[in-house]
Amino acid sequence: MYRQAAFGASNSGANHDPGSTIRGLTQDFCTAFNTGNYDQAAALFRPDAQFMPPHRESIQGVKAIEKVLKEFGDHGYEDLRLETTNVDCSGDMAVETGRYSVTIRRGGNTVADAGKYLRSWRRLGAWLIAADCWSSSIPISEEARLGQGRVA
Repeated sequence: MYRQAAFGASNSGANHDPGSTIRGLTQDFCTAFNTGNYDQAAALFRPDAQFMPPHRESIQGVKAIEKVLKEFGDHGYEDLRLETTNVDCSGDMAVETGRYSVTIRRGGNTVADAGKYLRSWRRLGAWLIAADCWSSSIPISEEARLGQGRVA
């Protein structure tokens, strides 16, 4: 297993356990998203990966995921933080759970969102995301009041 060259690190597998590798890749995802490198963030997904953001239909495939990540950035999503709370591995498959927070700028307003996420990973030479979904912990009534609603 190795971390993708796009992020400048390689792992030999003998020196890194899958949980540490996945935690590192999750932080690489945050860095790529927060710096507007949506292609690098999307490169962490398998070619047939499912991306399941709230309030939207599922998206499949790296290019489609890259497009949606850019839409989130264009709609003011920034300062994404992911905190892995658990990685459960079995062979070449892993499930990661954690918490997220993100700031959303809309016009002159700033809204904070926070919640939980679930990711499945598959190792095919490199650990890649097979499916990714998250949900806000902000109650729907509060979300509507803050104007979060759907991303176009």
